[in-house]
Amino acid sequence: MEIRDVPEAHLDRALDLVYLVFHERPDEQKRKHHRELMLPCERVGAYDGETLVGFVAAHRFTLSVPGGDLPCPGLTFVSVAPTHRRRGVLSAMLGELYRRCAARREPIAALWASEDAIYGRFGFGPATQGALVEIDSRRPLALRVAPDERPLRLVDPADAPAVLGPYYEATRARRAGRVARDEERWSGEWLVDEDEEDDELSPPRIVALGEPLAGYAVYRTKGEDDGTRTPGLVRVDELEADTPAVAAALWTYLASVDLTGTVRAWGRPLDDPLLLFAADRDQVRVTGQFPALWVRLVDVGAALTARRWSAAADLVVEVHDSRIPANSGRFRLRTGTAAGPAGTRYEPTGDPVDLAFDVRDLGACYLGGTRVTDLVAAGLVEEHTRGAAGTLDAALRTDRLPHTGDEF
Repeated sequence: MEIRDVPEAHLDRALDLVYLVFHERPDEQKRKHHRELMLPCERVGAYDGETLVGFVAAHRFTLSVPGGDLPCPGLTFVSVAPTHRRRGVLSAMLGELYRRCAARREPIAALWASEDAIYGRFGFGPATQGALVEIDSRRPLALRVAPDERPLRLVDPADAPAVLGPYYEATRARRAGRVARDEERWSGEWLVDEDEEDDELSPPRIVALGEPLAGYAVYRTKGEDDGTRTPGLVRVDELEADTPAVAAALWTYLASVDLTGTVRAWGRPLDDPLLLFAADRDQVRVTGQFPALWVRLVDVGAALTARRWSAAADLVVEVHDSRIPANSGRFRLRTGTAAGPAGTRYEPTGDPVDLAFDVRDLGACYLGGTRVTDLVAAGLVEEHTRGAAGTLDAALRTDRLPHTGDEF
């Protein structure tokens, strides 16, 4: 097999392979949408002769990390033909992408895992978590904080890049794990007219508060199911707010949409303030939790020295990386402070080890969403020096948990 770029002329071949692997039969509109998504991506394929038997695309994303941004390829449409499984196809394609990342000095990569069991083997760790939140809106939403009383307004989705875009970019730094959005991502992916998962949902609606903008929510609605008497639904895709009062106003609005009885928010951060200021947790319930963004440290040293740290630490870490040997070894990590990454050092050493990591677990901790002490308790990280895990946790800590709402 040969690993090489997939040209635009082979995009239909790639889509056919993707639909074969994921058991999909899309209509022409969805196929056109997927084709448009692939066009600006980097595309790597595995060819058996002239037959495309493996495919992976990579969005050219910029991801917020503690203290700044990093270029971060977002892997998607990962597919291997059923005739060529367990023949090293995926290993070869990801290996090629890792080499390209190193050449371009892109220290991290990310994906959403269709199958969790696969990607840990390739060094990806679950770096953000999402919560499924459901509100019983058949009665007024009970909150412990007073909603902001400024008027709400509806925003035309066509105006979202101009109205919401600057606010979104200004607030991305509040949480690690958030993807920068250009106008094309807003209009071509985030606010498409027909939802890909449920064609009964309405087009996207946007409600905003404040001038200048202090918060907004993107949502879709669905009426009551006459056959099952299932109440109408408000599905919340994104909600951002400057203050708890603004968030309270937006949630109150969403819970009072006429002819609906349930608000369902997919993929909220685990530290969403709603879960604390809701007065009745029987009315506002977390119904599930799942790993969201998986992060791969392609260049461990470059990634660690590029992020901000919340406390000083001086530790020797031993890293094992079976896919990228350059990451493996024993290194002394001296972290900078909250002022920024300046002063952070990551250098080879022969000193005794404090903590031993597989690279996937270091990736899970990188954005501040997974505690090293929890991984030690789970037997996944070895703590050779008592207290070393707590020291690294203090350095990794962020004010808010990392969160990713952009699935790709």
